[in-house]
Amino acid sequence: MTTTKRLGVEASPREHERNPGTTLDLGWVQEARINKSAVERRAATLITRRTVKKDWQAAWLLRAITCIDLTTLAGDDTPSNVQRLCAKARQPVRADLLEAIGVANLPVKVGAVCVYHNLIPAAVEALRGSGIPVAAVSTGFPAAQNPLRLKIEEIKESVAAGAAEIDVVISRAHVLRGEWSALYDEVAAFREACGTAHLKVILATGELGTLRHVSQASRVSMMAGADFIKTSTGKESVNATLQFGLVMTRDIREYRDRTGYEVGFKPAGGIRTAKGALDWLILMKEELGLSWTRSILFRIGASALLTDIERQLSHHLTGRYASDRYHPMP
Repeated sequence: MTTTKRLGVEASPREHERNPGTTLDLGWVQEARINKSAVERRAATLITRRTVKKDWQAAWLLRAITCIDLTTLAGDDTPSNVQRLCAKARQPVRADLLEAIGVANLPVKVGAVCVYHNLIPAAVEALRGSGIPVAAVSTGFPAAQNPLRLKIEEIKESVAAGAAEIDVVISRAHVLRGEWSALYDEVAAFREACGTAHLKVILATGELGTLRHVSQASRVSMMAGADFIKTSTGKESVNATLQFGLVMTRDIREYRDRTGYEVGFKPAGGIRTAKGALDWLILMKEELGLSWTRSILFRIGASALLTDIERQLSHHLTGRYASDRYHPMP
C-alpha cells in the first residue's frame, strides 16, 4: 500500500452535520462518574500497546499536520508574523520532502490558523484561496473574567471580521460551583453569537479540580451546542493530558450514542513532539474511530509541533535528523 493511500487526505472533506445541541438534561450531568485509577491505567497503557512504524508512521504524521490548528497567541504578535505563519500553514512541509514521500499531489495543509481578534484580517487575507479557516480565541481568553455581554460582542465582531471558527473559554466558576444551568446558558449564548462559525469550547481542564467536573462540563457544553470541546487554553499550569482526553472522548461517544450528533475534540497546550501527536491520534482511533482522526472532528492546538513533525519526516527519508534551521517556523 502506498503512503498516499495510507494517508487518506480528502481533497474536499465530507459534509458534516453540526451539533444543534439539546435541552439541558441535568440527570445526565449528575450521572457522570469517573474511576480515576482506571482512567490513569488506560492512558498509561494505550500508547504502549499501540504504535505505528515506517511508512505508516509517515502517513500518520502527515495526517496529524492536517489536524493542526497552527497557533500564535503571543503578546508581541504582529500582522507580519501572522502572515509568515499563514505561509507555513499553506505549505507546512517542504515540497522536496512531500515529493520524496510520494504525496506531492495531496492537499497537505493545516486544519486552521488560530490568532487573536485584532489579527483576524491579516490572517484572512494571507489565507485567501487556500481553504484554510481562520480561528479566533474569544470571550476574554484565557481567563474569561469579563462580563457576558462583552464576551458575546467579542464573538460577533470576530465573526464579522472573517473568523470561521471561534474558540471560547467557559467561566470556570460555573463548573466549580455546580452551576450547570448557568454554564449551559452561557455556551448556548456563545453558539447563537457564532452564527455559521463553528464553536470550539475550551474547558480549561487543568483548572476544573476533578475529572468528574471535566466530564460534567463536557456534557453541558455539548448539550448547549458545542461543535468541538477543547481541553485547554495552553496558558494553564496543566494543559492537555491523555487522562483528560479519555474522559472527554468517552463523553463525546456517549453524546453521539444518545443524540446521533458527532462533536469534535481538540487537545491544546504542551503538545510539541511528533510522538505526542501520534499518541493523540491513537487515542482518537481507539476511543472514537477513524472519523475522529480527520480535521473535521479532530484538531491539535499547537505552534512548535510542526517543526518536530517535519524533522521526523526528514528522518524517515534520510535516516538522519536535520537541524531545526532546515524546518523553520515564522
